[in-house]
Amino acid sequence: MKLYHHPISGHAHRARLMLGLLGLDHELIELDLSKGAHKQPEFLAINPFGQVPVLQDGDTVISDSNAILVYLAKKQGATDWLPDDPEGAAKVQRWLSVAAGQIAFGPCAARLVTLFGAPFNADEVIARAHAILALMEAHLNTQNWLAADHPTIADISLYSYVARAPEGNVDLATYGKVRDWLARIEKLPGFVPFMHAPAEMLASA
Repeated sequence: MKLYHHPISGHAHRARLMLGLLGLDHELIELDLSKGAHKQPEFLAINPFGQVPVLQDGDTVISDSNAILVYLAKKQGATDWLPDDPEGAAKVQRWLSVAAGQIAFGPCAARLVTLFGAPFNADEVIARAHAILALMEAHLNTQNWLAADHPTIADISLYSYVARAPEGNVDLATYGKVRDWLARIEKLPGFVPFMHAPAEMLASA
């Protein structure tokens, strides 16, 4: 397997983390996004959307981080990570939608403002981040994991951008249950740390 990625992309980290947790051998191919490597013809031939991550498994090419999580869990028959039963699968899907929605337009967007000067309203996206974190805090008050009584790809999908929310000026101090959840993920066998943004990127914000 080959994973096209960038080390400070939370989307790419989701895929790296899942590969690590499943113990799968893979080759990392880092794209220099600052030089537009993801928009070059040779990469667009792999992923016309021009985004990382992309997983290449023989002749199979999967783009989109959540799709990669689903693919890896299904390929390995890992029903603990992605349940087969309708209710269990639906509970996981609910949180994958949160990752693509409230997380992408909350903590992820706030981090993009800080690191890359993305044209979002900082106050607005930070407020969105706190709204979803408050919901997660309440949810995790009664259970240790998001979608089941054990970790699933739902947890992996949300981990990266929540863990690095402070890089977008989103303070996690008041979310004790969320911080406990992050710590539980970080103790899982095969955990792959998510690189912190370089200090100079944060200093220039």
